[in-house]
Amino acid sequence: MSLRSWQVARAAVPCAALVLLAGCVSGPDYRKPTIELPVTWKVDAPWRESRPDDATPKGPWWQRFGDAQLDALAQQALANSPNRALAEARQAQARAALAATSAALLPQLGAGARAARQKIAANRPLSNYASPNFSTVQNDLVLAMSVNYEFDLAGRVQRSVEGASAALEQAAADLENTRLLLVTDLATNYFNLRALDIELDVVDRAVALQRRALELVKARHDLGAATGLDVAQQQALLDTTLVQVDVLKRQRDQFEHAIAALVGMPAPGFTLAPDVRMLAPPAVPLGVPSDVLERRPDIASAERAMAAANAQIGVASAAFYPSIALGSSYGVESRSLSTLLDAPSILWSVGLSATQVLFDNGRLKANVDFARAGHAAAIANYRRVVLTAMQEAEDGITGLAALERASTQASAAVETTRRVLDMSTARYEGGASGYLDVIVAQQALLASERQAAQLHGQRLLTSVFLVKALGGDWQDTSTPSTARVIGNQ
Repeated sequence: MSLRSWQVARAAVPCAALVLLAGCVSGPDYRKPTIELPVTWKVDAPWRESRPDDATPKGPWWQRFGDAQLDALAQQALANSPNRALAEARQAQARAALAATSAALLPQLGAGARAARQKIAANRPLSNYASPNFSTVQNDLVLAMSVNYEFDLAGRVQRSVEGASAALEQAAADLENTRLLLVTDLATNYFNLRALDIELDVVDRAVALQRRALELVKARHDLGAATGLDVAQQQALLDTTLVQVDVLKRQRDQFEHAIAALVGMPAPGFTLAPDVRMLAPPAVPLGVPSDVLERRPDIASAERAMAAANAQIGVASAAFYPSIALGSSYGVESRSLSTLLDAPSILWSVGLSATQVLFDNGRLKANVDFARAGHAAAIANYRRVVLTAMQEAEDGITGLAALERASTQASAAVETTRRVLDMSTARYEGGASGYLDVIVAQQALLASERQAAQLHGQRLLTSVFLVKALGGDWQDTSTPSTARVIGNQ
């Protein structure tokens, strides 16, 4: 073998070793953990089935309730919410972190220049005894470019990029979850306020009825057909009902103030006019339980957190391997500007640097253990979020079914108590019974009407919670034969 061939072969050996080492990536590859999920939900009558299109983006689900006021408030909240702005800023940070981490995959180029005039001391230490030192004053002009690159032997940079990418996806899921929670909170407070509007209307009508009854009893008392006890009982009932009006108004004010904060307005300058419309809850597509894993942004965030934690294991494990970096520079240096670009002014350097930890008293192993514990915590959190999602969805499904039946029964109870009041009033006016029966019937009617109003509000709230539990909006693309919809038949 010639000398030239021997030099080429000797140079190829370390290159081949670098290529082999570059194929090794420290740490485990990420695998999403499996979660045992039920095949279907516990669906009670009167719900029927439909299949949602989970591939569609989660859009303005609040528009399903058909309330223009809620739609306007939701847009205002999404535009002005500091929580949304905070989530967007964190997403921007994650995007910048990914860009900074990915930059390490390519060589770093640099350029530098130096211009100095310096004096060298004559009394500085000698380089050798035969060459005395002299004091000189001269210029030092340097122009140079440099190239630096770290060989990703153990995959530290690759794992860092994987972790930053997962963190960016987690930030995007957190932003989507922030929007979902923001409008959920808004809709919850809004429907609580509207339920109180309906209940206040019920109580106001009861007050009007009781006032008329009080006038009737007073007139009968003046004629000698009623006792003073009848008047006192009716007055006491009216006073008690008026107290309830003030209590309900206070509760309404609190929900109104909460809505003001959510839409980014000062509470003293925000008002919502009463609205006693009876809104119908929308029919909510169910799908299968596994759909929730794809639709809920908090589950997506927890899953991406696992991927980021898994990548950190690789980053920590890479510290056990040598760190090898390539550094090179090329430029010119001269003491005179006129000769700066001449051939004798050229300077260059190229070389490799390698570092390897030999003893660190267990620091690197502790870092790996810390990363593995973080990954285990992320897995546990993911399972917790999934189980919570299953619980919330099932609560919403069974809760809507129960509330639907209760609401139907409450409407029947209102009609029954109204007939009881009519009959009790007629019997009292005919002298067949005492006024206590009328008082009891008035109280029963008020209680049943308030119960019906409260159940209506609970149905709307439970619909909001179910939409949130299932991950947001859906698309109406299913056919009647394959549909699975939560809603009235």
